[in-house]
Order: sequence, then C-alpha cells, then structure tokens
Amino acid sequence: MWEAIKDAVFYCIEFFYNFVSDWGLAIIVVTLIFRLILFPLMQKQIKASYKMQKFSPRLREIQEKYADDQQRQAEELQKAYSEIGFNPITGCLPILLQMPIFIALFQVLQEMGSRTEGSTYSFFNILPNLVNSPAAMLNIGVDAFLPYLLLLILFAGCTFLPSLLQQIGTNNPQKNQTIIMMAIMTIFMLFIGWNSPAGVLLFWATSSIFGVAQQVISTQIFKSQDKIEEEKEAELKPVEVDVVRKVKKKRPTKKK
Repeated sequence: MWEAIKDAVFYCIEFFYNFVSDWGLAIIVVTLIFRLILFPLMQKQIKASYKMQKFSPRLREIQEKYADDQQRQAEELQKAYSEIGFNPITGCLPILLQMPIFIALFQVLQEMGSRTEGSTYSFFNILPNLVNSPAAMLNIGVDAFLPYLLLLILFAGCTFLPSLLQQIGTNNPQKNQTIIMMAIMTIFMLFIGWNSPAGVLLFWATSSIFGVAQQVISTQIFKSQDKIEEEKEAELKPVEVDVVRKVKKKRPTKKK
C-alpha cells in the first residue's frame, strides 16, 4: 500500500515534469493542485478560526463564570463551539492529509537515483539538486548553501505563520504563551528541515505560502461580509428619538 502511494507521488511529479522540464517546478505544480483539492476543507477551518477569534470574549466569559465547575464549563463551551461551528478535527485534518505526501515525497527523492537515470533534479538554477539537504550543501560551500538556507527558513517560518496571524489583534490572555510555543516549534522545524531533501522543503514551503495567502484573503472577505451585515442591521434598526417633555409651569393663582 505504501509503495503504491510513493509510486503515485512520483508519477504525478514525473507527469508534470514532462510538460515543464523542471523537477522543482513540477513539485510546485503538484503541490498547488493538491492545495486546490484541499481548498474547501481549509476554507471551513479558516472560517471556524475567524469565528473563534470573533467570539473569544464570550468564551473567556464562560471560562470565568464556570471556573469552579469544570463539567458545566465544558458543557457551555461545547454549546458555544457548536454555535460557532468550530471543530478541532477540521483544523488538524489539512495537516494530517499533507503528512503522507510529505513522507512519501521524502522517500521518493531519496530513491530518485534508482527510479530514473540521467536526470538532474534541480529547480532551475536556484536549487541545483533537490535531493540534497541544506546540511549536505553546507559541505560544498557557502554560495551553494545560501539558497538552501533561505528555503529552510521559508519552510520553517511559513509552517506556523497562519497560527501567528490568528493571534494578531486578539485579546487572548494566553497569546504570549502561544507565540512562544510557535517560536519553539519553528526552531524544531528548522531542525527537521536541516537534513531533509530540498524537494521536500520546496513542497512544504509552497503549500504553506498558499495556505497563508488563502487565510489572509479569506479573513479580509469575512471581515467585509461582517461589515456589510452590520451596516444592513443599522439601517433596519428603528431610529430612537429622545423626546424631552417640557415641564408645565403652574398657572398663577389670583390673589384674593
């Protein structure tokens, strides 16, 4: 089964390589097609995250109100999540779906020498060898290593940039801890990418950049839709007129 997945990944890349005549560009094309397939699923996740950010004051209010009753707090939070439409599994699913492709591509690039002969696995003149890792290119020289270093930083940074964008502009009391955790995870991704083939980093960096663009554009669309809805509600809301009644003066009485 796993060999079949690896063969499918290789044949997809090889198919587009026959059109574009560049292995790196073929990987990018396959990645973009894969992200377009995941687009509806990611859109649901982005919308749920946007609603979570919008309703975060309400969620904090529930946590504070039922701080001494964990069971009631969990029930109320579950009700709120249902109203918002938030599902933690939906948020993790895009990453989980990409991981098999990530691992299969890793192994396929390691086996490129046995799968084909005489091909130069490069991304134009930018990355001369997609099979080599940044660690391997450092041994060749600084000039050869620099493009791989930039790709490694792009790979690590873009992986957690969507989560960082979600924290901007929020009043979440745990925002600082979340940012610190993302910084630690970014360092961990640098460690993973250090010995990974450049083709794998190219796949993941392309996927992450697509995800960031989708999140930024979608969030702006959601904000515009909310603004339009608020303006419509304001127009339909009846105008309240504050009428101040004049105090009647007492009529003067005739002196007898």
